[in-house]
Amino acid sequence: MGNTVTCCVSPDASPKLSRARGGGAAPGPDRWVDAYQAAAASGGGSGSAEAESGDSDPGGGGGPHLQHISDREFPDDLALESNPSDHPRASTIFLSKSQTDVREKRKSNHINHVSPGQLTKKYSSCSTIFIDDSTVSQPNLRSTIKCVTLAIFYHIKNRDSDRSLDIFDEKSHPLTREEVPDDYYKHDPDHKHIYRFVRTLFSAAQLTAECAIVTLVYLERLLTYAEIDICPSNWKRIVLGAILLASKVWDDQAVWNVDYCQILKDITVEDMNEMERHFLELLQFNINVPASVYAKYYFDLRSLADDNNLSFLLEPLSKERAQKLEAISRLCEDKYKDLSKAAMRRSFSADNLVGIRRSNAILS
Repeated sequence: MGNTVTCCVSPDASPKLSRARGGGAAPGPDRWVDAYQAAAASGGGSGSAEAESGDSDPGGGGGPHLQHISDREFPDDLALESNPSDHPRASTIFLSKSQTDVREKRKSNHINHVSPGQLTKKYSSCSTIFIDDSTVSQPNLRSTIKCVTLAIFYHIKNRDSDRSLDIFDEKSHPLTREEVPDDYYKHDPDHKHIYRFVRTLFSAAQLTAECAIVTLVYLERLLTYAEIDICPSNWKRIVLGAILLASKVWDDQAVWNVDYCQILKDITVEDMNEMERHFLELLQFNINVPASVYAKYYFDLRSLADDNNLSFLLEPLSKERAQKLEAISRLCEDKYKDLSKAAMRRSFSADNLVGIRRSNAILS
């Protein structure tokens, strides 16, 4: 078990291969032997020396040298950590692409002694607490769409190249009946143009702010998996495909493809179905969004808004809202009390230290 010589080097020594061969000469090992002999002949004396030194079958079967499984496969954590849409510790792509512009803007303001102007951000004091109505579980729709479209804008502006696929090309698959100009791939859309396009879809389909965050997750996952770039020629169809998929995964009552055809008027259901199928295949049907990844994208979007002066609307904490927050806090506190009581009923052991009774503190 685990021996690289008996398990991975010799096909005859492997119990699975022995059962598959059934005692007869199977074509698989013969091909391996031919490949091994060809490699030995091309390598000169080195291949023969390796075979004689014991890299071939020790039983004399003449099997080829096969890599150990630990040498052939990479740990999944290494692949996940490089993909921000799958791993919570990987930094989001849109935030890293925006940092170049943010640093240049700050540097330019410092060199030119540009005044930041009147401070519009509100700060809490002892008498007044300012809070916004956007939380990780219930984001503000308007602010979230602004941040997501700004992230898409930085993706397009600071793209590495113009790699694309025909299914997302607007020239090959137009969304409107208007003729696409010949230089459509040369002009980057501005933030307002992207915002109007996404806001129209979200407003007509009545989608939620959480769906916008999941849309950005799927968009970056597509760019990473398919190794393409979002550019002026494909950004509308990529965004549309991400919204279509996110609405079906996130919302219980998803919008049908035919409903999007009524919103965009000139696109056909067949085109929507084909784009959705290609989108899923390029994602390798990985539509899972862990809670940690969702939270990371939410807070990175807030950081993006702060860097670009897209402040969330702050309002003073009213008495009614304070009472509501207190009720929610009390409900969560009672919930965790019940969980702690259930943990106290467990048997005490070295593996379960949750139920250890805490001694009361003595205040003198």
